[in-house]
Order: sequence, then C-alpha cells, then structure tokens
Amino acid sequence: MATYKEIHGTNIEAVATDPSNPVEGQVWYNTTSNVLKGEAATTAGAWASGNNMNTPTQDGGGSGIYTAALHFGGYNPSGGDQDKTELYNGTNWTEVNNLQTSTASNAGFGTSTSSVSAGSASPDYTANTELWNGTNWTEVNNLNTATGFRAGCGPDVTSGLVFGGYGPNPAGVRDTTESWNGTNWTEVNDLNLGRYILAGDGSATAALAAGGYDGTNRVANTETWNGTNWTEVNDLNTARRQILSAGPSTSQLAYGGESSGTAYLANTEEWNGSNWTETSDLNTARYNVGRAGNTSNALASGGFDGTATNVTEEWTGAGSGVTRTFTDS
Repeated sequence: MATYKEIHGTNIEAVATDPSNPVEGQVWYNTTSNVLKGEAATTAGAWASGNNMNTPTQDGGGSGIYTAALHFGGYNPSGGDQDKTELYNGTNWTEVNNLQTSTASNAGFGTSTSSVSAGSASPDYTANTELWNGTNWTEVNNLNTATGFRAGCGPDVTSGLVFGGYGPNPAGVRDTTESWNGTNWTEVNDLNLGRYILAGDGSATAALAAGGYDGTNRVANTETWNGTNWTEVNDLNTARRQILSAGPSTSQLAYGGESSGTAYLANTEEWNGSNWTETSDLNTARYNVGRAGNTSNALASGGFDGTATNVTEEWTGAGSGVTRTFTDS
C-alpha cells in the first residue's frame, strides 16, 4: 500500500504552531491543540465575523487590505462627526492618531501606512484633504470643489482619484472627477451619470464606479475609467445607494447599501471585468460601510444597520486558501 508521502510527496508534519503560508493539500498535526489540519481551497466566497471596531461608526473612510486596514472619520449618533482613526491588523482594531478635523462622508483610499482622506459632507461640505503617513495625519492641498459622499481610489498618497458626490454652490449632484498626483488635485473628465453615495475602487488610471443615487433614483449604473474617460458598462444586479466596493477595476466586490423599500441590504456582487454576479451576502445587512481589500480577501467595517455599528466582517473569495480541522464526525 502506498504511503501518504509516496502519494503526496511529503510527510504529515507535527508542528507546535500552524504553518504561516500553507499550500493547498498540505496536512499537518498541531501538537499544541492536538488536532489534524489541512489546507483546502474555498469553493465559494463567504463573509465571516471578525472582531468589532472600538467605536460604532458610519459614513467613514476606509483603506488598505483586510489584514492591514484603516478606518477614519465618520459619524456616531452619540459623538457626532468623528476624528478617530482605527487600525486593523487582521484580528483586532486599535485606535491610533486622529484626523486633524472631524469629518463624515469622506472619500478614502491608500494603504494602512499611506492613505488619503478627501472631502466631507458634515457638518459642512468641505474640500479638505489629509494624508496619513502611518503615524499622523497632515493637512495638504484641498480638492478643487467642496464635495461629500464621493467615491475614492488609489494605491497610496502619491496617486488617486475621487468622483461623483454632492456639494453646495449650487447645491446638487456632482459628476465631477478629480485626480491626485501626490501634491495637487486636477479636474479631469466627468462621469457619464452624476451621482453620490456610490461605490468605487481601482486606481487613478483604471477605476470602477457603481451604483449610487442620482438625486431621484437609486441606480445600478456601472462605469469604468481608463485614465482619460468614463465608459458605461454592464449594470449591477441590484440598484442601490450608500454602497461600498473593494478591488481593482477588473475584479471588484460591491457590498451592502440601501435600495428603494429596503432599509439596508446584505447583497454582495462580484465584478469580473465584464459582468456583476450575485454571491454570498453579508451576515449583517447595512450601508455606509468602511471597506478594504479585494475580491480574494476584503473587509467590511462599521456602517448603519438601524444605528451606527462596530461590526466587522472578513470576506474570503472563491478559490482562496482556508485551513480545515479534521474530525472523526
């Protein structure tokens, strides 16, 4: 009879701690917990509960990846607009240094060590921009237009894009797009459909905008940005506003939101570069969620589910590695 090693090319290891980067098919015995474990691939994406934020917050900015994420600003009914910043390490949230100015409905993008917070809708519409260097926030050059409820995307503080929104003077829905070069904002070509509280992610040269509110209707419209122009592409399956998304323009995850007749949604949809496909829902239906990550691993933090919440959920996409514990039942 063939041995396990002859079949799989390796022995079953006995280790005190689980391997940090197991490969699919790897099996080991954990001598600390006295259990047999193995690495499998997920067949479908799913949300799982993570540890809560320290402060329940809605309408905040988010950036980073699911193991190193930042949540900043937002609104809490008992404390009003927030200047708080929280850092997620994949397990727990830790309060770090505050924004210079309390803000809500701000666009955020970047990493946990290099982020941008741009614009605000509360208490006044502002053009404020702040940069995070991993330790502190610093005020820098403002947006050209004071606007809140925008979507934002970018890899770090050197490059980014914000689009859509709602602002004063005159009051109304915006189709404007501004590009950030690390020092200044420049107005570039507009969205085809003006809207606010929309989803968006990607980069300054390849972005995606989805859903939102055009001042009359919740919309399902999706547009892609090629660095110069926006192009209308296939719609979301569910029209909604106050929706968030995470990932590059060719592979994005959109989740939560609010649709006509429904206070808050758990719907999650995945974009493959051409079409949206409905996939596993959030465990807690909510909107105005903080976001980080991509279609393989994403984070949904805080939001509104009837009140401001501190709930955190982690997304593991289809095909991602997951550790299983073997049992005799």
